[in-house]
Amino acid sequence: MNPKEEKAAAPKFGFETRMIHAGAQPEPVTGARQTPIHQNTSYVFHDAEHAASLFNLQTFGFIYSRLTNPTVAVLEERIASLEDGRGSTCCASGHAAQLLAFFALMEPGDSFIASNRLYGGSITQFGKTFKKFDWRVKFVDVDDPQNVRDALSPDCKAIFVESLANPGGVVSDLEALSNIAKEAGIPLIVDNTMATPYLCRPIEWGADLVVHSTTKFLSGNGTSLGGCVVDSGNFDWAQNDKFPGLAAPEPAYHGLNFYETFGDMAFTTHAHAIGLRDLGSTMAPMNAFQTILGCETLALRMERHCENARKVAEFLEAHPAVAWVSCAALPSSPYHALAQKYLPKGAGAVFTFGVKGGYEAGTKVVENCEIFSHLANIGDARSLILHPASTTHRQLSEEQQQAAGAGPDVIRLSIGLETLEDLIADLDQAISNP
Repeated sequence: MNPKEEKAAAPKFGFETRMIHAGAQPEPVTGARQTPIHQNTSYVFHDAEHAASLFNLQTFGFIYSRLTNPTVAVLEERIASLEDGRGSTCCASGHAAQLLAFFALMEPGDSFIASNRLYGGSITQFGKTFKKFDWRVKFVDVDDPQNVRDALSPDCKAIFVESLANPGGVVSDLEALSNIAKEAGIPLIVDNTMATPYLCRPIEWGADLVVHSTTKFLSGNGTSLGGCVVDSGNFDWAQNDKFPGLAAPEPAYHGLNFYETFGDMAFTTHAHAIGLRDLGSTMAPMNAFQTILGCETLALRMERHCENARKVAEFLEAHPAVAWVSCAALPSSPYHALAQKYLPKGAGAVFTFGVKGGYEAGTKVVENCEIFSHLANIGDARSLILHPASTTHRQLSEEQQQAAGAGPDVIRLSIGLETLEDLIADLDQAISNP
């Protein structure tokens, strides 16, 4: 039985069952039910032959925790299961996940297409730091798929979007973008951080790779940095000559061809054996443990996040001092129909709004809040507030800020799990006391 047949034959448990059980078994020595924190650097080989087979990638197992770790491996299997992926690779942060994703695909001089509506740090990473690798990005407005088609070129290796964009709650048309990527013979990479696999599973809509900042909703408690790249296992890396890292002989492993050898596990194996080996962006076992705990309550938390966010957005939309609200949960949003298609369980917990009076009035609201914490994060159990133009999107030009939905008057909210009436009261007093 090949791996894909094996996967298909396995029973398909419900999402909530998998968010608690996927990847984990009772610890065999002590019987501990919760996954232990394997705070360990290296692992004993059975003998010389076993060691050689591990280093030759002939046997899967644990060598050194920069590459693989038992606690991290449980989280990897769990996230892959929740995303309906073939495998995944956890790493130190969401930015590390993006670097790992492109590291397997890109050669010097290559380009990729990215939405111009992304987290500001991603725009900076793609537009500035990636230049040092001679990787070039073309930012386009993906609301019109023709813009993506027009940006394609022979050296283009991927299309990158956020399923639910940070900060403005923009919803990407994943199915349309997947069709373009397939026609071009390149993967569609989707950042699913804001939506989480509970609200949206991009692989079902044709995404080839899914990235996460696990720091956010998957962890859910503001304690643990992390990232993850999930491979759908569906992309044919040998369909053209664009991806020699995955479908050509690898000198570091005596000419091994990852796709020929590992098939639908090629990307995940490469991400561990070469990506983590050489970039060293390893997830800490303690952070993996904290994120495993977060995953156990993901569905329950996202339901409350979404319910609170929708009602807060409705309150703000009706407030006389509020100029506008950008939230896909609202029927007034231009992305409401896409949210109904791709995020039927809820449009997420992060959205933006602007108060009348612009920049100065907006900063006053941020400073006046008492329950909302003023900090640069999302996905916490606590409600958070931020002025993106002066923080997360500060490095961008004003034109880029406007395109990303982070103009000077924009306030970003990440709605938490507190009592709804308390959140509304806090925002009301903050807006009403300029």
